[in-house]
Amino acid sequence: MMERFSGSFTQQEPIPEAGIAAAMAVLRHGRLHRYNTAPGEVAETALLEEEFAALTGARYCLAVASGGYAMGCALRAVGVGPGDLVLSNGFTLAPVPGAIASVGAVPVFVEVTEDLTICLDDLAAKFACGARVLLLSHMRGHICDMDALMRLCAAAGVTVVEDCAHTMGAAWRGVPSGRHGRVACYSTQTYKHANSGEGGLLVSDDAEVMARAVLLSGSYMLYARHRAAPPPEAFAALKYDTPNISGRMDNLRAAILRPQLATLAERVARWAERYQALESGLADAPGLHLIPRPDHETYVGSSFQFLLPGWKPARVQALLARCAARGVELKWFGAEEPVAFTSRYDHWRYANPAPLPQTDRVLAGLIDMRVPLTFSVPDCALIARIIRAEVAAVWQGEVGPVAGVTGAD
Repeated sequence: MMERFSGSFTQQEPIPEAGIAAAMAVLRHGRLHRYNTAPGEVAETALLEEEFAALTGARYCLAVASGGYAMGCALRAVGVGPGDLVLSNGFTLAPVPGAIASVGAVPVFVEVTEDLTICLDDLAAKFACGARVLLLSHMRGHICDMDALMRLCAAAGVTVVEDCAHTMGAAWRGVPSGRHGRVACYSTQTYKHANSGEGGLLVSDDAEVMARAVLLSGSYMLYARHRAAPPPEAFAALKYDTPNISGRMDNLRAAILRPQLATLAERVARWAERYQALESGLADAPGLHLIPRPDHETYVGSSFQFLLPGWKPARVQALLARCAARGVELKWFGAEEPVAFTSRYDHWRYANPAPLPQTDRVLAGLIDMRVPLTFSVPDCALIARIIRAEVAAVWQGEVGPVAGVTGAD
C-alpha cells in the first residue's frame, strides 16, 4: 500500500492562550471599538500598532480591517486616484489588482521571472507607460533584489508600496520586508503569519502618508489616541480634505494578534524547518524545478512552490489528481479557470490586461502548496516523498489513477 498523508492543508494552529485570555477580557468589558476606552485605558489596537512598529523598525503603524483594505488605503494615501496607472506583478493574488481597482486606478502588470519575482527588465521598460506607483507583491514570500529594485524606482521617480501579506517576518539583507518602500501593507488573514481571521497593518516613516491613512481609516478627529501615528500637527491640514473610508481594526482582533507578534520569530524558524524538509525531499527530482532562495533573503516558508517546465495541461492535471488521491492538496496557477484562491492576471478581465508571455510560461507549470504549522517536519518529508513519486510516475508516462490508494480517510 502506498503512503498517504492524512493531515489538513487548511488547519492552522490554535490562537495562543494569551490571545484567548486577552480576547475574553475585551468581550467581558465590551469595548470592541478602538476608540471606546475607559478612563486611563489604552486600546488593544493602539498597543498592537505600537508593538508592530517596534517589531518592523517603522516609525508609524496603522491597524485596519484587512490586507486588501491596507493596500487600497496605502494607494490613496500616496496620492493614487481614478484613472492613474499602477504597476504590479503579473503573478499575484486577486486582492492586489482589486486594491488598485478599488481606488479607480488601472493595473499595469509586469512580467515575473522563474524565481517568481518581478522582472526588473520589464519593470524598467514599463516605466514608459507613465505610472508613478508600483504596488510590489512579494507573492508567496519570494523577495526580489530589493536594492536593485529601489535604485531603479528611485531613478524613475516611482513610489513603491509593498504588499507584504506573505512576508511578515521575512527580510532582504537583514532589512525587514516592508521597510524598503514608502509604505508597506501586511495581512493577518487566517492563512498568513499572524491570524485574526481578517485584518491588516500598514507601516511607514512618512508622516504625511500615515496621517492621511489614519484619517482614511475612519479616525474621525480621534487620531491623538493612536500611539504609533504622526503627531497632531501632521493632521492639521489633511483633516479637512481626506475622506473617511472606514476600515478600522477592532480591539478584539488586536487582542488576539498581540501575543502572536511575540512569537513570530519562533514560528518563522519552525516554518523554515518544514520548508527545508520539502526542499530536501524534492531536490533533483526529474521533471521538477525548485525555486532557488537567494542567500540575501530571509524567507518565511508558509507555502511551497515548484515548477513543472514544459508539462502539458493534461499531465499537470493528472499529477494534481494523483497527489490528491494520496492526501496531498496542490494548487496550479496554469488552469484555464480560477479555482478558489488561485487565479492569474488574465482572469481579471476588469483590468483589461496585456499579454505577458514570460509570465504565461511560468504560470503554466507553477504548483503551489500551503504549509501550515500544524504539519510536523516528518509530515513534510512524507509529503515530499509522495510528490516525488507521483511526479516520477506522470513524468514517465503513467497518467492513470493511483493504484493501491483508497478514498479520503
